[in-house]
Amino acid sequence: MAKDYYELLGVSKNATQDEIKKAFRKLAHEHHPDKASGNEAKFKEINEAYQTLGTEDKRRQYDQFGKSGAAGQGFNYQDFARGQGGNPFGGFSQGQGGSSFDFGNMGDMGDFGDLFSSFFGGSSNSRTKQATRGSDMEIDMSIEFEEAVFGTEKTINLQKKVVCETCGGNGAEPGSKVTTCLKCGGTGRIVKIQQTILGNFQTQATCPDCGGTGKKYEKKCHECHGEGVTTGSEKIKVTIPAGISDGQSLRLSGKGEAIAKGSAGDLFIVIKVKPSKIFKRDGDNIHSEIKISVKQAILGDKIEVETVDGPVSLKIPEGTQSHTEFRLREKGVPHLRSRGRGDHLVDVVVNIPRNLSRKQEKLLDELGI
Repeated sequence: MAKDYYELLGVSKNATQDEIKKAFRKLAHEHHPDKASGNEAKFKEINEAYQTLGTEDKRRQYDQFGKSGAAGQGFNYQDFARGQGGNPFGGFSQGQGGSSFDFGNMGDMGDFGDLFSSFFGGSSNSRTKQATRGSDMEIDMSIEFEEAVFGTEKTINLQKKVVCETCGGNGAEPGSKVTTCLKCGGTGRIVKIQQTILGNFQTQATCPDCGGTGKKYEKKCHECHGEGVTTGSEKIKVTIPAGISDGQSLRLSGKGEAIAKGSAGDLFIVIKVKPSKIFKRDGDNIHSEIKISVKQAILGDKIEVETVDGPVSLKIPEGTQSHTEFRLREKGVPHLRSRGRGDHLVDVVVNIPRNLSRKQEKLLDELGI
């Protein structure tokens, strides 16, 4: 029985796109095959679920028809054969070998193409085409409280799959003789014709021998063994914007894992902000607490308050009550990628003395306190 995509991601059917994305990233980070505790099978399952639920149109189709999508709806065979009635592939063509049908674009139809492949024993593009983009990666990065407030730059040394420097990613030993791929005749595509009760069905797919390039090399690269990629490291400079919050992520396009004959995936950096011993953050506002004496509370005073910008002077009016909050405007966290800053809110706590002497108690009585 097919697993429910919502259950795989651990979200409800009413989940928002942000909730689905957050759940996917958490699970992808947990089960990534490159981790020692990773689970490749589980990773593929949650990725498949996210590819559907993470897109509004595919999600609506899944909610209505299940995993088979629109293939769950009935269709009229005569209209289908003529390329009508919602058939996106075109109609039959007639030839000396009988009628045939071109499923060359089936690779773009996802599960619908796979459904026909299972019926007719064929192999659609969605099954056989090579990946053209490397895997995304996700890492955690810890920064100080003040670094999150004002922004900073970090340099990381990331271990990942990189393009082979020896062959430049083509998988061939430098100077190796280049020949035309015999399997596809240099076209990079192979065509198969399947005989079915509906006629001859024609499918096209990327050539598995040359990966779609139409070329073959006499000798494989000694460094990557023909893979075009190797495991290596890359130093990456990361700019942390001012005002970033704990749990937010940065996306570095093309800094994920490389793939032969394709573009690299993306790198997602999840920011972990270390707590401050002095300050607490609430949105773009900063909170702190400072203690004053009873005398300062009664008579008033000017005190020095620590902020992320350094110490500032704060006037305490006469008769200030404990837990009175004072607002220092524009002394908070800069708004992320926009102008302005939040405020700094200072909670003033009156320090009540203990173990008073009789003389001190008498003085308080005289003052009526």
